[in-house]
Amino acid sequence: MVVRVRGYALPHGEYVDLYADGDRWTTDPVAAAELVAEGWLVPGLVDAHTHPGAENPGDPLDESMLRKHLHEHLDAGVTAIRSPGLAGEPPPWFGVAPDAPRAWHAGPWLAQHGQFFFGWGHRPGLDKLAETAAAQARRTGWAKIIADWGIGDTVIPVDVLRAAVDAVHAVGGRLAVHTQQAAGGAIAVAAGVDSVEHGMCLDPALLNDMAARDMVLTPTLSVIEASLARTRDRPDNPGKRWYVEGASAHPALAAAAAEAGVTVLAGTDSLPHGRIIDEVRALAAAGLRPHDALGAASWSARAYLGLPGLEAGAPADAVIYESDPRLDLRQLAHPLAVILRGNRVR
Repeated sequence: MVVRVRGYALPHGEYVDLYADGDRWTTDPVAAAELVAEGWLVPGLVDAHTHPGAENPGDPLDESMLRKHLHEHLDAGVTAIRSPGLAGEPPPWFGVAPDAPRAWHAGPWLAQHGQFFFGWGHRPGLDKLAETAAAQARRTGWAKIIADWGIGDTVIPVDVLRAAVDAVHAVGGRLAVHTQQAAGGAIAVAAGVDSVEHGMCLDPALLNDMAARDMVLTPTLSVIEASLARTRDRPDNPGKRWYVEGASAHPALAAAAAEAGVTVLAGTDSLPHGRIIDEVRALAAAGLRPHDALGAASWSARAYLGLPGLEAGAPADAVIYESDPRLDLRQLAHPLAVILRGNRVR
């Protein structure tokens, strides 16, 4: 079946009539095309921070679990993911299978010895970090470094992280960095990383610098807020005080980042998968305009990954809704149709 969709295309809201010519949209009529949905058209959703393929931290990558998690994303309208860190190297079909989202990944995480989840990632040593990150980015386009971990842990030195940034950029890649400590966030910005992941406890004074250097923030707000609710019930200790303080300030940080001109991407981080709508709603509740909150999971994220939106020649991904989802974000849970690679998948 040749797919045809029409309606008001976001972000601009102009009326379009699109046909799927294989995996590309065209405005030229295609013979025997079937109109599958008409309404408000959103470029296929993106989860820009997700780790599919493992059930628990430290578990090896499981191919059947990977498929399950990707199908959960697709059922939520997610047609592309970025996975800054995987439990192992993915199978060849990852990112290209017709029944699973497009995918970008950074391979296994890179961390310091004694930090991060046991069994996950590589710990190459500071003297080999830049070389290892560049080798990963050469394979996949991305590398991911854990800049900080537990309270009191040594953060990656800024000169080491800057060398990793330079090495990754030299091979045409991008570097994502996990940080949830103020010191790690400051080092990530000073080093000029491409993507700050989580960014909890980041000094808001650094946001203008991030915007000027085209750095993005993926705040994973919904999962941090869910963890905050659980953490409040725990006995008092330094870890609880750190998390409650940082997580409580995180919604305001995400809103301030958008206000400063930082590109904010929507990401859900952990289980269960297929919760991108929760992240969009969390961003809007934090103070982002609904337009920008939805863009963080659609056109803004797709542009960052090099994917055009709803225009001739663009990849044929779309989610169609009965009315403008920006007016009621709850509508994101009820699409009329989901199109991936020119095929209706929901």
